[in-house]
Amino acid sequence: MRRPLRTHGHRTAAAVVLACALTAASQQGAQADPQTLTEVQARLQSLYHDAEVATDKYNAADGKVTAQRKRVSALQAQIRTTEAKLTRLTSMAGAAAAAQYRGGTVPAELQFALAGDPGRALDDAGLALQAQQNTQNLLTQLKTTKSTLDTSTDEAAAELERLQAGRRAMAKQRRTIEQHIAEAQQLESSLAAQERARLAALEQRESDQAQAKWESTGILKKIGTDATPAGRKAIAFAVKQIGKPYVWGAEGPDSYDCSGLTSQAWLAAGVTIPRTSEMQWAQLKHIPIEDMRPGDLIIYFSDASHVALYVGGGNIISAPRPGRYVYESPAASMQILGVVRPDA
Repeated sequence: MRRPLRTHGHRTAAAVVLACALTAASQQGAQADPQTLTEVQARLQSLYHDAEVATDKYNAADGKVTAQRKRVSALQAQIRTTEAKLTRLTSMAGAAAAAQYRGGTVPAELQFALAGDPGRALDDAGLALQAQQNTQNLLTQLKTTKSTLDTSTDEAAAELERLQAGRRAMAKQRRTIEQHIAEAQQLESSLAAQERARLAALEQRESDQAQAKWESTGILKKIGTDATPAGRKAIAFAVKQIGKPYVWGAEGPDSYDCSGLTSQAWLAAGVTIPRTSEMQWAQLKHIPIEDMRPGDLIIYFSDASHVALYVGGGNIISAPRPGRYVYESPAASMQILGVVRPDA
């Protein structure tokens, strides 16, 4: 499969014109120009690729929003705890002050001189001094607690502001994704059934050719065939999802996007990995392709915008794109960027 081309507004319009031309040719019983069909295919690939990039950014923003929400909740809980402590210490300080007031303010040495029992006077003096020290300690704690409370409040306010900014970014990403998907679906639906069949055959042929070229290097003789116990669990999970639809931003249980499927597959195996394909590429251990084994993740395209689970035999399970379903397909049908290992 050729690397998707970047798409801009005027190119999208041109793709629609091409699709209309294809439809007209089909209705007249004529075969469309193969080059024209190839151009339509390139436009479709570009639109869906751009939608996938936007999906990945949306997922990253969504993850950040979720993390911020958890941090804000934790800060708010800390504030409530601090306020309770502040109330308790204030009460204790007040009680200590009242006890000192009831005991009078006569200096300890004078209490000793006037006392009929010098030993008892020493005890009373020590208790008075201790009470004074405890009161001072309580007051110091109050000041520290108040400072902590103020800092926590400021942090909570800053987190809330970042949360709101994250939501705005998420809404923008949502609009971008919906626009790209709508354009691609409009382009595909404008094709006549005959041309859609030819387009599917063209995609299949390119996929088969890319896979054959990859296998001709002898790579399958080098790649491992045995998955780890966790890898087998991830694969078993992915197999059960075959046939479920691709939905951008989805991570199950009824639908998935590409990284939603891989992250949930490995979560089912007891391993938590990053949510997006870009983060999976950035944070998981990189493995040479010849050292790949079933359960590893193959990252596709130079921008790491797509990911699939390698299941062995040269095949992957992935959630390909809108309008398609989770399925098993050749590993080299798309441009491979590299391989990462979740359970390294």
